[in-house]
Amino acid sequence: MGLIITSPLRGWATTLDSVPDPVFARRMMGDGVAIQPLGDTVVAPFDGEVVTLHDAGHAVSLRSAEGAEVLIHVGLDTVMLKGEGFTPLVAVGDRVSRGDPLIRFDLDAVALAATSLITPVIVTNAEVFAISRRTTDAAVGACEALMTLVPVQADARRRSDDGTVVEQAVILSLPHGIHARPAARIGEVARGFEAEMHLVKGDKRGDARSTIALLALGTAFGDEVVVQARGDDAEAALAAIVALLATDMGEGAPVVAARPAIAAAAPLRAGQIGGVIASPGLAMGPAARLQQAEIAVAREGADASEERAALRAARDAVRADIAARSDGASGSVASVMQAHLALIDDPELLAAAESRIAAGNSAGFAWRGAIRDQIAAIRATGNAHLIERIDDLVDIERQTLATLTGTTLDAAVPAGAIVVAGDLLPSQLVTLAAAKPAGLCLARGGPTSHVAILCAGMGLPAIVAMGDALDDVEDGSPLLLDAELGQVTANPPETDTRAFAARLAKRDARRAAAQAAAKDACHSADGARIEIFANLGSVEDARDAAVQGAEGSGLVRSEFLFLDRDTAPSEDEQHAAYQGIADALAGKPVIIRLLDIGGDKPAAYIPIDAEENPALGQRGIRVALAQPDLLETQLRAILRVEPVGQCRIMIPMVASVDELRQVRALVDRLRGEKGIATPVEVGVMVETPAAAMTADLLAAEADFLSIGTNDLTQYVLAMDRGNPAVAAGVDAMHPAVLRLIGETCRLAAIHGRWVGVCGGLASDPAALPILVGLGIAELSAVPGFVAEAKQIVRGLTLVEARAHAELALQCKSAAEVRALARAFEETRR
Repeated sequence: MGLIITSPLRGWATTLDSVPDPVFARRMMGDGVAIQPLGDTVVAPFDGEVVTLHDAGHAVSLRSAEGAEVLIHVGLDTVMLKGEGFTPLVAVGDRVSRGDPLIRFDLDAVALAATSLITPVIVTNAEVFAISRRTTDAAVGACEALMTLVPVQADARRRSDDGTVVEQAVILSLPHGIHARPAARIGEVARGFEAEMHLVKGDKRGDARSTIALLALGTAFGDEVVVQARGDDAEAALAAIVALLATDMGEGAPVVAARPAIAAAAPLRAGQIGGVIASPGLAMGPAARLQQAEIAVAREGADASEERAALRAARDAVRADIAARSDGASGSVASVMQAHLALIDDPELLAAAESRIAAGNSAGFAWRGAIRDQIAAIRATGNAHLIERIDDLVDIERQTLATLTGTTLDAAVPAGAIVVAGDLLPSQLVTLAAAKPAGLCLARGGPTSHVAILCAGMGLPAIVAMGDALDDVEDGSPLLLDAELGQVTANPPETDTRAFAARLAKRDARRAAAQAAAKDACHSADGARIEIFANLGSVEDARDAAVQGAEGSGLVRSEFLFLDRDTAPSEDEQHAAYQGIADALAGKPVIIRLLDIGGDKPAAYIPIDAEENPALGQRGIRVALAQPDLLETQLRAILRVEPVGQCRIMIPMVASVDELRQVRALVDRLRGEKGIATPVEVGVMVETPAAAMTADLLAAEADFLSIGTNDLTQYVLAMDRGNPAVAAGVDAMHPAVLRLIGETCRLAAIHGRWVGVCGGLASDPAALPILVGLGIAELSAVPGFVAEAKQIVRGLTLVEARAHAELALQCKSAAEVRALARAFEETRR
């Protein structure tokens, strides 16, 4: 017969999963039951002794004669009330009987002031007592049975140390001392080590693994606490607890070491120019300025047949050149070249040019006119995503005109230089890349342009949208390009150059070490498994990712098969591509995003009416569900991949559970038709605020959730990520975006579902510690960043990552978060 714990309150009993606080919902303090109170008096749940009573009167813990320790915590964040509305009826050390009143509180006043009235009842020494029975989803009265506890065999800890105790004093930064939430964090860290650990305040000493013992210390802000550790890993354990206690654990007080350094993003100094990060990294070298002169062409043509033949010959030559670049490229370079091939082959473009030739224009003037008509039509749509693709049309125009006129477009750039230009066309970047530049600075451009995508795929640090200030940078002047903070320093002082060179050398050394360990599985420094996947757009990408040590693919952009063509790919064509990716990753997980058409990715064979705001219209799964034949064909192709189950299915742009259910039902029907018994996982992309805020509802039916930070950021900030006018503000490190990521993780954890990030933030080294701290279990980056991402995660402990993430959530802007990230990195060098 076990120990019966009765309800300390009248109310509705529910599970800890329903508590909107990760400390309780994740059982960081221990297991138990939560109560939504209907009464105003907390009573003793058994005969025992009052062990702790918080000064704020909101929390009390008791110990039974058998040794069971139970904490009753009235409401959430009620410590902030500082006793208002609470009347303690007992004192520490009092002996009480079951049903004796412990605390009385003003139900209405506390309900209005607190985050929630829900009251967790926690067994804090779970290593001694387990819950064999509990009451949930039912009304309970005070003193009615709530839980039954049974003793468990104590875990005999291995002891092979020499008995030496190591200790260190720390001043508490916790504004309310060690109350329930910080005690849970401390206990969680302590349980990650073998060493015995205690905290000492004056003549009181408490086991770091015991919530009640820590509460009994009676600490306050500014108190000195001595941390003691004894055991084989005592020094590591001591360092971890001291590091945690040096922070405010997100409670709102200044962090002694970090806050003064990152109170706000430092303003740009003289010689510094800010911009938008298009591809993260560091580079130093001389400026290599590119001047792009307009190619002159005659208006009037000669014989129309001769002009027509000249244009066709020039197109053929350009097409052959693009095809050669495509054949010798992989990943993002190949995909951009394929897009250019589609443009050069566009029959309407050729017909428009030949119509102008028939009217008397030269081949060059006719071609330019046909291109400019297309550009005007695109601008008239008002779609910023499409407008950003105008560069591709300009690129095709320049290449063809250069061939017609014999103009040389290639510009000489010294190896190791930083390219400086007003803007750059994709073909120019591909050509320049052969010279091995160190980085790229553009006055214009956007973070989602083809040039930005190419830079990220090449691992070339790049900053765009730098404005007219870039005009003042002289050719050959030394530059320090910091594509982690989004700024460039021109003509830096020697001290800055030496410091930057040292930083760059350390980064290169870390990259070399990362590459050496690229094939090893990724675990945090304290052993947590964090998977590092790769984003893919082709079979070639998959091969590159495998070389970099990718543990799977968190995002296969299946639209690479659907775009820049006149008809949809067949089931066999799709299956061949998916099978090739699966084979390249040798049995590792492959998450295929279902067709994500619409917005900035139109397909000629999928009719979508003109929309005032395509980003808020027919996109992602909305289009797929409206085209059931396309969707079913794609699902059949995925289900044919061997081995069955290696490929997982991910639904883009989800906004409701119903969309998930429709796809799940179709997958199950097709599995039945094919006789597939093996489960096939179906997950959702969290790209809308609706999906983030209902992640618990989605997680109840999805197998996993993956956050697309690019779209999520534009929807949260109401800034179009393809619009250069607002591009500088579209930063996924904005606290609002980070808070939604954290909330997604918290809600998904209620149903035990993992959450990944497959958006651009997963390829940002400054963001990785924050994402891990928010609860992200899988990061899918560009292939070239996979090895480095693994190395960054291996250097983190979950404790420090969580503390860092909590600080990030309290920042006021993306700039402040990035400054915090920089300070965090500095402390770890």
